[in-house]
Amino acid sequence: MAKTAVMGAGSWGTAFALVLADAGNDVCLWGRREELCETINTKHENSEYLPGIQLPDSVSATSDPAKALEGAEIVVLAVPSQQLRANLEAWGEHIPADAVMVSLMKGVELGTHKRMSEVIAEITGAGPERIAVVSGPNLAKEIANREPAASVVACADQAVAERIQKACHTAAFRPYSMTDVVGCELAGTAKNIIGLAVGVCVGLGYGDNTKASVITRGLAETARLGVAIGADPTTFMGLAGMGDLVATCSSPLSRNRTFGEKLGAGMSVEEVTAQTRQVAEGVKSCQSVSELAAMHGVEMPIVEHVAALIAGKMTPNELVSALISRQAKPEKV
Repeated sequence: MAKTAVMGAGSWGTAFALVLADAGNDVCLWGRREELCETINTKHENSEYLPGIQLPDSVSATSDPAKALEGAEIVVLAVPSQQLRANLEAWGEHIPADAVMVSLMKGVELGTHKRMSEVIAEITGAGPERIAVVSGPNLAKEIANREPAASVVACADQAVAERIQKACHTAAFRPYSMTDVVGCELAGTAKNIIGLAVGVCVGLGYGDNTKASVITRGLAETARLGVAIGADPTTFMGLAGMGDLVATCSSPLSRNRTFGEKLGAGMSVEEVTAQTRQVAEGVKSCQSVSELAAMHGVEMPIVEHVAALIAGKMTPNELVSALISRQAKPEKV
């Protein structure tokens, strides 16, 4: 049993807290709002993000980050990716010096173009052996319902990856371990953007041929950028790559696909944002990933067009037309 802090009481943070508790760990969940934490402690339910899901008794909650982090051996970071830096600057000093930090976040920071593990390393001073990433087809509601699922734990230190793997392995959740942190993070970030594009196609009324085309070419351009920044190309064929991409692009539970559908149906970015309770990470990361690709001389037309759509420089119909009308090239990754 490991004392574990999960920093972020949204749907995925709460679902992963449940997984950790099922695996035998003592879990303290940190949330910004005291009233939400009190509900979790008294009703053993996160009624705002995962209503109807009973949390194990070994999950407690607090709005005090120092209390959540005290004595933690594993610190799981589950805040919105663009808010990670501010959060770590606020309470990172309370993270125990020997704790392993596990990122559940899927984004590339605006302005710096840094992956979440790089932001963690910069703010905390931790070496790569203390930073791990969990990524895969992990829709929070299904995980919380204990439906069978698999995922990937990545850390530069294989032994640490295996330690975190064991800490979250349950009868319903099967993690695999690997060392390709770069590939896992990039795949997890890009799939949200591709999910937005697929959602736009659905909102416009297009069928499975269109969706399959966007998913496949989206994977190809993600792999191109991954190879350019040092990822293992085989990562994109596995759970963190194709697995997560398929789940995000296929499921109505996906925030990013749903956001894209509403854009395709004619709503503005502002209108969708106003009625969306949780963060659709692809909306924020599309610009930074597009810029990262340009920095490395990699073509990512789907990502570029989604960024233009979010910025109001392109309509949903123009996005699809621009992709289809691009100059034909030989099929390749």
